[in-house]
Amino acid sequence: MKLGAFSSSLAVKDIHKSKAFYEKLGFSVFAGEIEKNYLIMKNGNALIGLFQGMFENNIMTFNPGWDENANKLGEFDDVRTIQKHLKQEGVTLQTEADETTSGPASFVVLDPDGNAILIDQHV
Repeated sequence: MKLGAFSSSLAVKDIHKSKAFYEKLGFSVFAGEIEKNYLIMKNGNALIGLFQGMFENNIMTFNPGWDENANKLGEFDDVRTIQKHLKQEGVTLQTEADETTSGPASFVVLDPDGNAILIDQHV
């Protein structure tokens, strides 16, 4: 199963302070809008999302169909295919993608420790 690009989506209290901190670690802004309280930052192949006021906890994010530069992959497992596989494996979904659609969609699962995993397809 190909999950696509991986990033950590961080729930931050002050996006300006977080941006400055991660810049000191060598990250630079890759996408997003600080005025809308979110940024995607990159250091090599490592991606982090900074989100102020959008969710309570940190989330692991996978983007089927994208590489770490947000380039569309030629071949990838569609989010609905991944969702069906997980359901067949007995994994409980917190939210579900509409399996009658195509294109962008997402779903959320929790790992055994309650960590959220967002599978978020943009293509």
